[in-house]
Amino acid sequence: MLTGGKIGLRARHEDDIPVLRTELYNDVVNAARASGVPWRPISPDAKDSPLAVDADEKEDRVSFSVVELEGNTLIGIASVWGIDTHNRSAHLGLALLPAARGKGYGTDVVATLCHYAFVVRSLHRLQIETLADNTAMLRSAERNGFVREGVLRSSAWVLGEFLDEVLLGLLVQDWKPDLRKRERGGAGPR
Repeated sequence: MLTGGKIGLRARHEDDIPVLRTELYNDVVNAARASGVPWRPISPDAKDSPLAVDADEKEDRVSFSVVELEGNTLIGIASVWGIDTHNRSAHLGLALLPAARGKGYGTDVVATLCHYAFVVRSLHRLQIETLADNTAMLRSAERNGFVREGVLRSSAWVLGEFLDEVLLGLLVQDWKPDLRKRERGGAGPR
C-alpha cells in the first residue's frame, strides 16, 4: 500500500464494491459530474461495472481504493489513467465518499498519486481535468503544485447542460514532494 499523511492507496477489493456502488456510483448527480460518460444503472453482479475489480486491468490505467490510515476505512477511489509510456504522461482522478469530503483527504490523495506517478512510474507530466465549479479538486490540485493551463469551454455534458472544465498540469521538475513532509511532519509515502 502507498501511504500519504492520512490516507492509503491500495488495490480494490471485492468487498469495496458494494460500498462504492451505494455511496458513489448510485449518487447519480455526483457520478455524472465525475465521469465523462453517461450514468447508467448497473446490477450488483455486473462484470462491466466501472467499479469492478479487474485483474486484467489495462496498462494505461491503475485503479486504487482510498482508505483512511487510522482505522483502514474505505473512503473513496483514485486512479492514474491515460498512462502514455512514450510521452511519460498520465491523468489523475479521484472520488471520495460523502462522509470523507471536506477533511483534507483529497489533497493527500493527489499528493500520493503524484508520488506514485513520478517516483514509482517515472512519469514526466501529470494532468487533471475537472469541472470549473469543483473547487475541492481545484484546491487539492493547486496545493500539490498543479498549474491551471486552460479552460475547456463547454466541454462536459453533465445532466442536461454543457459545463466548462479546467485543465491543470504538473511537471516532475515542478513537483515539490517536500511540501508534504512539512505539512504532516513525515518523510513521504511509506
